[in-house]
Amino acid sequence: MNVVSTRPEAPALARAALTYLAEPGDPALGAMLEICEPAEVLAAIKADLLPGPGPGCGDSAASRKALERALARWRARLPALPADADIAAACRDGGLRLICPGDPEWPDQLDELGQARPYALWLRGGADLKSACLRAVSIVGSRAATGYGAHMAGEIAADLGERGWTIISGGAYGIDAAAHRGALVTRALSIAVLACGVNHPYPAGHAELFADIAAHGLVVSEWPPGRPPGRMRFLVRNRTIAALSAGTVIVEAGERSGALNTARHAAHLGRPLMAVPGPVTSAQSAGCHRIIREWGATCVTCAADVIELLSPLTDPVLTNFGLADPGPLTATTPRPRHGPSRDDLDSDSARVLDAFPARGAAGTATIATEAGVDLDTVLRCLGLLAGSGFIERCDRGWRLRKP
Repeated sequence: MNVVSTRPEAPALARAALTYLAEPGDPALGAMLEICEPAEVLAAIKADLLPGPGPGCGDSAASRKALERALARWRARLPALPADADIAAACRDGGLRLICPGDPEWPDQLDELGQARPYALWLRGGADLKSACLRAVSIVGSRAATGYGAHMAGEIAADLGERGWTIISGGAYGIDAAAHRGALVTRALSIAVLACGVNHPYPAGHAELFADIAAHGLVVSEWPPGRPPGRMRFLVRNRTIAALSAGTVIVEAGERSGALNTARHAAHLGRPLMAVPGPVTSAQSAGCHRIIREWGATCVTCAADVIELLSPLTDPVLTNFGLADPGPLTATTPRPRHGPSRDDLDSDSARVLDAFPARGAAGTATIATEAGVDLDTVLRCLGLLAGSGFIERCDRGWRLRKP
């Protein structure tokens, strides 16, 4: 593990500096980090020069003008960039650490975000992030939760925690807090992914909750220590919540809830998407009903439903996460059910599935063109098809999954 200390490794320190200079998910920086070393990018920012072709760095896929604008954006934050020693001291004194792509603790599933992959992650807490995310479920929902929603989130999180699952959420009021507390009740691992620095509790009323989470799990952020939250940062943060987990459960979400943004990221990544139904008269559950009706989310009402969908016996996602083989079936082991047939699919999903090449892979845009549907429809259908075992992600996009 690369830990920012008084004698940090140069690549880790360069990535730490980049988290101060650029917002997470910046497409220009993501593209540059695919062809240049972090230290080269940092040196280019400091020198106000675009990195040119050379060892470990090639021609940028983005236009030069776009890169020049990005460079000016990053340079504007240089005066506030702490010295290397100050970064190391802040980590040492605050009990924080930094992990980077390629580190033993780095969760491989984050790499599926492509150019939107975090540059690095700041952690507070002693748990191992990669191990904690091998069996992890995201539970998110409305901040203005009802008593029903808080009860369901807490119960599902507690039951999953008792069965060895890690609970991931965003640390907000409402459903997020109920999910974290449900995990803590059973002393299960919980991970709070923040839209601010890990030493900047937000909301402030959850400072004690975050301390409890750090004591039994992890508080995680892409933003450097001390960085305050921002409206867009919550939306950017949601892709990491979805990517870290094997599946996402939405518990109460209005039609315009930010939780639907997390759901969209989960569907785009091909992770199983689940939703808890609520009263048909409740506006707080309208978003849940919508993603069940239109996005193909699975209706779940308890932890057993979630485990059944994410079981390594039936779900390829967990196998890809590196879980051990469950071993031979015994008389007391539930046998996997056969997945849905093509006849069970809705018309859009069937059309998208038919658009897949018999051999090889295809990107999302190609599939949308071949199927004759819009991109949002494709994203919804890909999540359903992946969760049902018809397709899987690969380096070149999506491909049919072999039986």
